[in-house]
Amino acid sequence: MRRITAIAANTFREAVRDRVLYNLVAFALLLTAAALLVVQISIGIERLVVINLGLTAVSLFGVVIAIFVGVGLVAKEIEKRTLYTVLSRPVRRWEFITGKFLGLAATLALNASVMVVGVFLALIYVGHAWQHSDVSVIAAWYFIVLELLIMTAVTLLFSSFSSPLLSAIFAFAVFVIGSMAEDLRGFARLSRGLSGWLATAAAYLVPNFSALNVIGQAAHGLPISRELILYNTAYSVAYILVALSAAVIVFERRSLK
Repeated sequence: MRRITAIAANTFREAVRDRVLYNLVAFALLLTAAALLVVQISIGIERLVVINLGLTAVSLFGVVIAIFVGVGLVAKEIEKRTLYTVLSRPVRRWEFITGKFLGLAATLALNASVMVVGVFLALIYVGHAWQHSDVSVIAAWYFIVLELLIMTAVTLLFSSFSSPLLSAIFAFAVFVIGSMAEDLRGFARLSRGLSGWLATAAAYLVPNFSALNVIGQAAHGLPISRELILYNTAYSVAYILVALSAAVIVFERRSLK
């Protein structure tokens, strides 16, 4: 456990050193500008616009970081030949993958947390007072974090056997398809033959990001059920474990010579 923690801490420091968290500045400026615009052109929908824009930005910024930092977690270590030094010590490959995942996961969770604070500050700026329905915003943020953790695990899986460019393409494709998972399942139920089989396979193999997207509900102040929170948590943990296990199996068999 100590070795995993050390790798995770080093990964977190590298992410900060690579200016990953600097996107928070861009996010804050974007949200501030949007809040100013909302005040000028909208009447009565300030909360709706700020939450929709803010949480969507949190999700997209996070996914971009998860993919473009995640694809380099393994490749960068191989390129710098630091991986050989790490693995020459009593560090197993599964510990290396797990530590890398936890380090980037911590970075993304911190990123999303600071961003959601920015969303609430923007709400205060446009004159919105705290309401009980704002708890839905916190639930939406939690689901976004789960989404980012899944994307991190998926990106690590691809990077364990592929080049950074292909890994990024594969990961982005998974995100796009996963965002349409519910539509794909509906299409699969109506289709027959090869197209129906392919749609079903794609819908159930990729992560169901549709179920994790409750930004619209949060923006309209609709409650997020406890059952959905528990289901999404269990589903996300299971998917992450499967993706990480696959990444470890592939990486264990990969020749690093």
